[in-house]
Order: sequence, then C-alpha cells, then structure tokens
Amino acid sequence: MGNFWAVALVAGPILLLAVAIYVWARNRQASRGTVARSERGARELREDLEDKQDRTVDL
Repeated sequence: MGNFWAVALVAGPILLLAVAIYVWARNRQASRGTVARSERGARELREDLEDKQDRTVDL
C-alpha cells in the first residue's frame, strides 16, 4: 500500500502538469471564429443573467 502512495505522489503532479500543458496548447490553437463565438456566448449569458436579476427584484 505504501508503494501505491509513493507512485501517486510522484505521478499525480506530473499527470496534472501534462494535462495543464495539453489544455494550454489546445487553447492557443483556437481560431478567431471560435474565440469570437465564445465571447459572444459569454456576453449573451451575462445579459440574460442581468435581465433575470432585474425581473426578480421586488421594489
């Protein structure tokens, strides 16, 4: 059981770093259209949330 934890302590951070590098590299390859579509979706979501908050406020 002790060997398992030793491997987990060494392999865990290495695996986490590998996944972070992979995600970073994939994100850098995003096209301008993909980034624009993502920004537009985030903006629309924020507007929807603001509208929903305005309607639920009791004055």
